[in-house]
Amino acid sequence: MSNLNILVVEDEDAIRDMLIMALGQSDLQVTAVASAEEALRILADQNIDLIVLDWMLPGISGVELARRLKNDASYKQIPIILLTARAEESDKVRGLEIGADDYMTKPFSPKELIARIRAVIRRTGKLDDTGQLTIGDLILDASQHRLTIAGQTMDVSPTEFKLIQFFMSNPDKVYSRTQLLDQVWGRSVYIEERTVDVHIRRLRKILAEFDREDLIQTVRGFGYRFSLTG
Repeated sequence: MSNLNILVVEDEDAIRDMLIMALGQSDLQVTAVASAEEALRILADQNIDLIVLDWMLPGISGVELARRLKNDASYKQIPIILLTARAEESDKVRGLEIGADDYMTKPFSPKELIARIRAVIRRTGKLDDTGQLTIGDLILDASQHRLTIAGQTMDVSPTEFKLIQFFMSNPDKVYSRTQLLDQVWGRSVYIEERTVDVHIRRLRKILAEFDREDLIQTVRGFGYRFSLTG
């Protein structure tokens, strides 16, 4: 579970501080903010693996933020766990209908939240219990920063590692160069779109050594897809 970046959006200082401590002790990277507006700035700059989101926030509410994110192609794949004092079933249904992946009612146990985070991460195909992503005989170990094919270690740069990690976390989906820049490099970094092509070529060259260059496919007129099927 290490190397996962969790965004906590909670306006109550005590709860936010408790979550920072509890998640940090479970080897999770934590970025914590107090409002939806701050969360949007973080999302533009960082790769976030899961959002723990309070329903009631000042300004843009948590449920409204969740709705916006789930309707945005750049963020819809990020799992969301809603935190709320609302215990009514209708509220839970509303939260899940807008796309939240799980729902916890306050007060809650930090241990249960961490278990829910692990379950959601597994369910959404991010990482397994060992911190690994596996597609065919390609294995990415996030904790060891190691990529192997058929047991042989591939030599990739940190950027290429992040790129293939994103692809393996989101297989069979087509991403434009702009979307890849946003997700891998971050929106605050100015990099030309052709930089994506350079790193794609490098990854393909490495994969070609193992006859796997066709894992990264060009979708003419749009971008790239990572898939075991042609």
